Amino acid sequence: MNADLSNAKWFKSSRSSAGNDCVEVAFLNGGLVSIRDSKNPTGPALVFTPGEWDAFAAGVHDGEFDRP
Repeated sequence: MNADLSNAKWFKSSRSSAGNDCVEVAFLNGGLVSIRDSKNPTGPALVFTPGEWDAFAAGVHDGEFDRP
């Protein structure tokens, strides 16, 4: 999916440390959500539809991605 990220307002979690080893998130027009690696701000970014983002966030909340 292609999305215009030129005016994206990126932010890190309030739980992030002062370093640059974080995932940044931007909420885009149309409800899209984008994430990128803060160490590589000009590199690639993933873009999710609202439903995809909601499913991912629910999975994180429910522990679906926890290591065994």
